[in-house]
Amino acid sequence: MDTPAATQTGHPRRWAILGVLVISLLVVVLDNTVLNVALRTIADPQHGLGATQSQLEWAINSYTLVFAGLLFTAGILADRLGRRITLMTGLAIFGIASLISAYADSPGQLIGARALMGLGAAAVMPATLSIIANVFEPRERGRAIGVWAGAVGLGVAIGPIVGGLLLEHFWWGSVFLINVPIVVIGVALVAILVPESRDPRPGRIDVLGVVLSIIGLSLVTYGVIKGGEDGFGDTLAWGTLAAGVLVMVGFVLWERRVAFPSLDVRLFANKQFSASTGIIGLIFFAAMGAMFFGAFYLQLVRGYGPLASGALFLPFAAAQMVFAPRSAAMVKRFGPKIVATTGLVLVAIGLSVWVFVGATTPIWVVAAAYFVMGVGMANVMPPATEAIMASLPREKAGVGSAVSNTIRQLGGALGVAVLGAVLSSVYRDHLGSATDGLPAGAADAARESISGAYGVASRAGAAGQALIQSANDSFITAMHYASVGSAIFAVLGALVAVVWVPGKRPAAAPAPTSAEGLAEEQGVELVEA
Repeated sequence: MDTPAATQTGHPRRWAILGVLVISLLVVVLDNTVLNVALRTIADPQHGLGATQSQLEWAINSYTLVFAGLLFTAGILADRLGRRITLMTGLAIFGIASLISAYADSPGQLIGARALMGLGAAAVMPATLSIIANVFEPRERGRAIGVWAGAVGLGVAIGPIVGGLLLEHFWWGSVFLINVPIVVIGVALVAILVPESRDPRPGRIDVLGVVLSIIGLSLVTYGVIKGGEDGFGDTLAWGTLAAGVLVMVGFVLWERRVAFPSLDVRLFANKQFSASTGIIGLIFFAAMGAMFFGAFYLQLVRGYGPLASGALFLPFAAAQMVFAPRSAAMVKRFGPKIVATTGLVLVAIGLSVWVFVGATTPIWVVAAAYFVMGVGMANVMPPATEAIMASLPREKAGVGSAVSNTIRQLGGALGVAVLGAVLSSVYRDHLGSATDGLPAGAADAARESISGAYGVASRAGAAGQALIQSANDSFITAMHYASVGSAIFAVLGALVAVVWVPGKRPAAAPAPTSAEGLAEEQGVELVEA
């Protein structure tokens, strides 16, 4: 028997819509991990663009800076202008920028095109999650968000494999060109299947709040990037970071007094909202930092190529795909506190395994550690994201999604920067006298990073092997320190979950009993025929 329209809050095509949103999400998430594999080729003067190390870093950082700086603004605009049109516009910008990136003939062009890709991605990410919040009823939303989170994990894990396959058969630009047909298909499917939705009563736009959020988030992100590159003692790094924090404090103070705030900061008094936001930041800090040093370990210390090292992330992807969609059922049975805490403990265990990993550790141990991390994250991200979205009315879903994605992006960037700084510092301290006797420039390069040491060793003749051995030993020691740091942040997340996450799933709000109520609940404007 059909459910009456008055009580049916889920869209009839919601699962097909979710499939379209997953495609839209995957193309954005995949691109970042695919690029990491192509960096060495792009640096090659013959087969790439001859980009310097600094230019390679900014090919990544220009995207991150624009993406993180505009995520919150994109979420606000999606609620006001319409989530479908925002998603389609973001995909179109992303596709055009991918085409420009593929055929860039200088590092400067690539950096600019990557910044444009960040703009498109900033519109796509919050729109996908806010559409899910609007087409699924509360009882199914947790499962749908589980699928969404699984897609993020899948994209992170299979990106290196896709990149390795493309680079084995095509030129470096293929890692960007592959986005174009996917974007075309995605835009067409969004136009056909996804309904438009927006805040029916958006109020006046908070111009100053939007501007402050862009400036503050951009400064914080840039400070984190510079801290990762030059150390947080660098004046530009800590000065920019401090300025960003001050601007964000000003943003909070402004939002507390304005009549129509971009973000109702009183939400952070809600323990469910603030705890879930904190957990997302902490787990991405821990996990992204670990994946950063894991990639160097696999490709340099163990000597695996891009494709083989990428394949070792498959256990992480498999765990995400299997367990993330089931996390909603786990929350329903055991409550969010137990599920989130258990997931964070599993992540901490997976990270702790790296403390015991050496140059000859059986590789299945590394694969098992990634699998345990994947299972843990699959049971943390969906419940935490669902808790954030459930704290806001559906008409503000874009803002909720933007908060979740911004914290995730900043947490991951900060994890790479801080744990990368730990890695570099311990590596230099333990390299000792291995660079004695080398020319000053070569010694500096070898002490800068394990990649630099391998480059110097390749030109050092018979002395190269001894340098590689010392560099490997120093890096593994540094990796152990960084993995302890990662695990500590995962444990902090578990403590947050134990103290502040609710023990039982909050009861869903009653379904609206009129067409007008349904429209308001879903954040959709009713248009009379």
